[in-house]
Amino acid sequence: MERAARPGLRAEPAAAATLEELIAHRVDFLTRYQDARYARRYQEQIARVAARERERTPGRDGLARAVARYYAKLLAYKDEYEVARLFTDGSFRAQLEREFEGDYRLEIHLAPQIGNPRDRDTGRARKLALGSWAFPALALLARFRFLRGTPFDPFGWTAHRRRERALVREYEATLEELLAGISPETHELAVAIASLPEQIRGFDLVKERHLAEAAARQAELLASFRRGSTSLRSVPG
Repeated sequence: MERAARPGLRAEPAAAATLEELIAHRVDFLTRYQDARYARRYQEQIARVAARERERTPGRDGLARAVARYYAKLLAYKDEYEVARLFTDGSFRAQLEREFEGDYRLEIHLAPQIGNPRDRDTGRARKLALGSWAFPALALLARFRFLRGTPFDPFGWTAHRRRERALVREYEATLEELLAGISPETHELAVAIASLPEQIRGFDLVKERHLAEAAARQAELLASFRRGSTSLRSVPG
């Protein structure tokens, strides 16, 4: 019998966790995802958001919580280096040992964006089946994640990777507008806008569809935010 096991982000603290615990969880993950400098970029942004929110809307932390979750999500886009790291950092092997017993054959399915023809019917990158022999190569690839986002990143030139990096910059620009206009009246809308990356899921063409839907919703919400609307319920959609 075949069963699937997937590596990924370990469960975050419970919803009732403090903002500090939520941030610490993401800082730890982003440090492992890239490095300490990358995690500091995240921390500094959250600190700015939290300070502005306390100043403009005392007693509320919904915006800081939203940004803590979804800024980290955008920063930690799942590229080739991250897939390789998740498969080889030891956590995936530990998961296998918890879920399976005895002898089993390991096969992983990947859909690389480079040098991989797309399916004529679906338009998606084809999935390749690889055996356990691929793990040493993945471990080596994970060590080169310092190239991520640099001109020397061979994967960074694909359309998908350029779009993912652009999403981070766009989110940061949107946050600047939210911080400039946040008030007790617009707070609910600001939180909703900052939470929109929750809608961006999947990979390849599935992700592109979700991106288009999230962009349309953001345009609606931002228009209301700029008008100073006081309720999310007043925004159609």
